[in-house]
Amino acid sequence: MKLSDKEKGILDGYEGPVRQKAMELIVRYGRIVGAEALCKVTWADLFCGSHHYLDVVSSDDFDIVFSKMSLCSSETVNLETMDSQCICFSGVDADCSEVPDGMLMPPDKKTRNARFLSRFVDAGVVLSGNCIPYLTGFIPLMGEHFVSCESSAVLYMNSVWGACGNGDGIEASFCAAVCGRTPLAGNHLPENRIGTDLVAVNVAPKSVSDWDLLGFTIGRQLPPHAVPVLIGDFPRPNSIQLKAFSAALACAAGTELCHIVGLTPEAGTSAQALNHRKPNQTLAIGTIDMAASMEELNGHGRQKIDYVSLGCPHYHIDELRRIAAYLDGKRIHADTTVHLWTAGSIKYMADICGYTNTIEKAGATLLTGSCPSTRGYPDGVRTAAYDSSKQRISAAQETNAKLFYGSWEECLQSAISGYWEGR
Repeated sequence: MKLSDKEKGILDGYEGPVRQKAMELIVRYGRIVGAEALCKVTWADLFCGSHHYLDVVSSDDFDIVFSKMSLCSSETVNLETMDSQCICFSGVDADCSEVPDGMLMPPDKKTRNARFLSRFVDAGVVLSGNCIPYLTGFIPLMGEHFVSCESSAVLYMNSVWGACGNGDGIEASFCAAVCGRTPLAGNHLPENRIGTDLVAVNVAPKSVSDWDLLGFTIGRQLPPHAVPVLIGDFPRPNSIQLKAFSAALACAAGTELCHIVGLTPEAGTSAQALNHRKPNQTLAIGTIDMAASMEELNGHGRQKIDYVSLGCPHYHIDELRRIAAYLDGKRIHADTTVHLWTAGSIKYMADICGYTNTIEKAGATLLTGSCPSTRGYPDGVRTAAYDSSKQRISAAQETNAKLFYGSWEECLQSAISGYWEGR
């Protein structure tokens, strides 16, 4: 692997032990994936805080835990500063507010989490606490190199902006943020961003829910590592719809880049997206495929609903505006818990616009900084409903509850009646 003089200096320890350890892992990682060089990382989206997976280290010392789990080092080094512009998804509220309805965060965890997050702030990490960094100031431009361990964000920023990043995982993201480098491989290379599979979309997705279901439908038919190229006479999506689409497609297929002809920057035409090559295959997505996806995701029958979780990825302010208008004057059933998830900065807007008050007056709770995948579930959940296929897929691995899937309107109507009212 060819390293610059600066990179050799970091590897030799001239910029301190923590950057040296981070560079050692990045170089090992690069050799494994066959990278011939490294590239400069300008943005890093990290998974900070005190998470349950860190409990395997029997220590409360931040530097010991960070060295072992984030730098993969048996030698303890002290985190000082990050090299990249960093924000984080903290897994829990940065202000450690009370967790509602018995969800998993005991007092000792809250204290430890606050202490760990404080160290990250001292190192230059902004505690954004969300899974939609591209809506809260994390903006790598076309051709810029970033790292992130949030699958939907990787797909969105690669596709919609033409930024360059891989789904590297927690450890590689931390090391890249500390030393400012990541392997020049995968989506960081132009030749790997060329479309591989042509997808003819023969449906007309209009709502956020339609785009979520379309993402899942395409994803469940794609081979691993595919770069789909979408063509068809379908309505042009907005950024909120693409947010849902990216989450669904990334979760269903592990896809990290998708070209939409006439919309995304590397797909002015299908020929451009494919680099004038023949696609590996052409998929046709129709109403039968969408119906099969709904059948796979949704439960059956009219059953009592214990829990409704909405906002995966975290809600945009316009989504909260629409939900507040829908819930105005209505009341959630006493036996149903409803959690809506968003970013702290977006909740601030919801607060001053009165949306939060309307939502909570109806009996729902607006939360920030996490989701059930990292928080856990309220006690006694036997049935749950989601407006996100990603959250629905994740929930199947985390709970034995019977699961339902539909639009946010269907989920909220069910929460009001106390029984599943969706498709």
